[in-house]
Amino acid sequence: MTPVAALFVRKTTHYADLGCDCYDYERNALSWQGGCPGVFHPPCRTWANLAHFAKPREGERELAIWAMEKVREFGGVLEHPFNSKLWRESGCLSPGVRDQHGGILVPVMQSWWGHRAPKKSCIYVVGPLPEVPYVLDAPTSTIVKRMGRPERERTPAPLAAWLVEVARACA
Repeated sequence: MTPVAALFVRKTTHYADLGCDCYDYERNALSWQGGCPGVFHPPCRTWANLAHFAKPREGERELAIWAMEKVREFGGVLEHPFNSKLWRESGCLSPGVRDQHGGILVPVMQSWWGHRAPKKSCIYVVGPLPEVPYVLDAPTSTIVKRMGRPERERTPAPLAAWLVEVARACA
């Protein structure tokens, strides 16, 4: 089975249960040597529509650029918000169109995999285009205030498993 790395994940992550080589804050994703496809979740607050309210750590914004370089080099998938400014800055084209690096942007809703909020996202895949399990009756709204930060940020277990399979197919 192809090994998969999971970068920029929480210490208590579903990716560990899936056998991924996990890099949380303490392990430092920048120490990853590559050599296999990855699932990348770089911090997004400096790339979001409300970035001007963010209080990022020094160098945090550059982590997404680094992650884009690595997913393009080793294959895999990078997840970020649908409206992330990262897409435009890194040269991604419209969803469904391969870019010059062989990557393709795919819009998804994390609620399709059980997230309580719709959480409109895009995944950038450098590898084969995955089948996306669209769910027509998934939640379209929620009161986010009732969700704690860890729940808002955590990738649902079914989505994590799907992203690992997408990354594995990119080997």
